[in-house]
Amino acid sequence: MSEVVRRYYDEAAETGWERLVRDPYHTLELLVTMHFLAKYLPKNGLVLDAGGGPGRYTIELAKKGYEVVLHDLSPRCLEIAAREIEKAGVRTRVKDIVEGSITQLSEFADESFDAVLCLGALSHLIERRERERAARELIRVTRKRAPIFVSIIGLDGVFRTVLQQSPHELLDPSHMGMLSQGIHRASRHEADAAQTFPDAYFFHPTELRDLFETNGVETLEMATCEGLSSHLQEETNALFEDERKWKAWLETILRTCNDPYLLGLGEHFLYIGRKV
Repeated sequence: MSEVVRRYYDEAAETGWERLVRDPYHTLELLVTMHFLAKYLPKNGLVLDAGGGPGRYTIELAKKGYEVVLHDLSPRCLEIAAREIEKAGVRTRVKDIVEGSITQLSEFADESFDAVLCLGALSHLIERRERERAARELIRVTRKRAPIFVSIIGLDGVFRTVLQQSPHELLDPSHMGMLSQGIHRASRHEADAAQTFPDAYFFHPTELRDLFETNGVETLEMATCEGLSSHLQEETNALFEDERKWKAWLETILRTCNDPYLLGLGEHFLYIGRKV
């Protein structure tokens, strides 16, 4: 994982802490993910939050009684996580905070965890061999029959973002790698790296599923994190003003977000598997 990625998340650490709660639209990713965590996590146990950034999910799980190890590449994100963990009063349940890359989890023995999360970090591994190495490491530290949760940025959803925000990129030669292969490189942009989204790889749903199935994981379910609201930020935020409508819409999203026809259209999608 490149130094550009580390620097970006150091610079954006405070924003990263706020990202999932900054408005109702972005909160959908948190709500949908927590819905599936509640569905598949064991009743208790030790959870690895790999690439967990400033610790939003670490804190949510600790509040629910799980013991958690937080692991991330960015030292600044981990500083914020430590601060917020203390504020949330869950420090005794967060067993460790570890700096490192998901491609190398040598700090942890085989089958150390009752569940493993990797929510976003896999999207920053450009090279296929790095993605495969990270997948093997995540699986290695997971106990047999334990669940693995992985979320990434979807390639088809990126096309919709391009249509909404920057359609000129469709004809920009510097974006051909992204449009044809799902590869985004920050170095192709003139803006400061701290302001430009760092190196990233955008997945097709079947590709993520195959990555884990070929390494000994049974697929349980997949879901689009923003569901039917994907790319409809203004409309979703407006709906939140009416409590009854919001509740009905959230129920609809949770009921339909695992529809295979919706998987590729979201900004993010979630894979849930079980180590065999």
